[in-house]
Amino acid sequence: MLIPVILSGGSGTRLWPLSRAKYPKQFLNLFSDKTMIQETVLRLEGLKGIAQPMVICNIDSRFIVAHQMTEIGKKETEILLEPIAKNTLPPLVSAAYKISKNDPENIMFVLPSDHTIKNIKAFHSAIHKAEKAAESGNIVTFGIEPERPETGYGYIQFDRIGEKDFYKVTAFKEKPDLETAKQYLDAGNYAWNSGMYMFKVSSFLDEVKKYQPEMLKYCSDAVDNAKEDLDFLRLDKESFEKNISISIDYGLTEKTDKTVVVPMSAEWSDVGAWDALWEYLPKDENGNYTKGDVKLEDSENCYVLGSDHLVTTAGVKDLIIVDTKDALMVANKNKLDDVKSLFNKLKENNRNEAIKNRVDYRPWGYIDTVERDMRYKVQHLTVMPGEQPSYHYHFHRSEHWIVVSGTASVVIEDEEKILTENQSMYIPVGKKHSIANNGKIPLHLIEIQTGSYLEEDDIVRVKDSYGRL
Repeated sequence: MLIPVILSGGSGTRLWPLSRAKYPKQFLNLFSDKTMIQETVLRLEGLKGIAQPMVICNIDSRFIVAHQMTEIGKKETEILLEPIAKNTLPPLVSAAYKISKNDPENIMFVLPSDHTIKNIKAFHSAIHKAEKAAESGNIVTFGIEPERPETGYGYIQFDRIGEKDFYKVTAFKEKPDLETAKQYLDAGNYAWNSGMYMFKVSSFLDEVKKYQPEMLKYCSDAVDNAKEDLDFLRLDKESFEKNISISIDYGLTEKTDKTVVVPMSAEWSDVGAWDALWEYLPKDENGNYTKGDVKLEDSENCYVLGSDHLVTTAGVKDLIIVDTKDALMVANKNKLDDVKSLFNKLKENNRNEAIKNRVDYRPWGYIDTVERDMRYKVQHLTVMPGEQPSYHYHFHRSEHWIVVSGTASVVIEDEEKILTENQSMYIPVGKKHSIANNGKIPLHLIEIQTGSYLEEDDIVRVKDSYGRL
């Protein structure tokens, strides 16, 4: 059985302000109406003998992952939670060990969640070639046939002898300077490192035991002592945090002699920054890409994204303009290293715009904070069918709920009332209350909070279906 394991722990800070520390680029719909992690899963459709995916993510993004998998009909996706970031090798060892407990002959297919591929046919062909190599005990990496002397990617050097489905890897190379990248391109036996891998879990764990024996022990302990939490599996923190933080490249595939590469030309990109995104997307006759309510005049080679209101430009070129609900960024396309520097300064200053998106995901749905001031906050709440926020109360704020669509079952001090569209309910300070969506469609309501303190830690949960007491 081929089991896709999707890594979803990256931050993608070069795509700020769309990508945030707690809402990274894999959760964005940059290319279609589907997000990058959704596209990663959906492009596997059509392959035979493939299992439901497993996603590895951090605790902060677990509800976003669950929500986005449910949206594409993958509610049964297994979600493994990292208690602490340890790069790529420790979580992959943990996943492989867990999969091996069912069947050590299973083949694990490792996929970053934030890459894009246009040529699905070529991608599937490479997967079939890799599967054959993995069945023979090889650890397979996917190398992207270089189209240009690229300095932004690491490279894989391999023995290109004859026409084969896969080749022996001889070295992994760091991101080169331009002159070195040109030499790699001319040599013909170098490929971009995609970060995708495939291997039989028994073969992989044998190599881990040889080169990282302590990691195998810590990761197996983390799985054996893991705790189920709703639809998630939390790896044991005490065991997992003993691991060194290291990538699969440095920690294993550079050491073992079993690493092979399947070269692939599938119009791949890791979309590492705004210029890469602009390059990848279709543009008009003036080299502009626009999305949203955008009007351009005498403008060239720009990426312009609008959100809630009109965005216009006149007489400009080579600009990245990104307008979100809570932040506007204007950058020169040739100076995009400054975006990461800007993001880091915002994070150091504890700016909320660097950390989280305006939409906050919860186990029962999500909240969009529309407006706030010192003594009031307006939020759009979406409660998914069959879900119910906790039964709780507040010390410092009262709330007013107005149902926009759907049907709400409201409980205040154990007294229940049904609210439908355009009906409302007032909840005084200190009164225990909850709301449930027992219907078949999402429940949308506007919540208006007023009071002297409106932060999220003013919640005392009395009952909760999600274990958050």
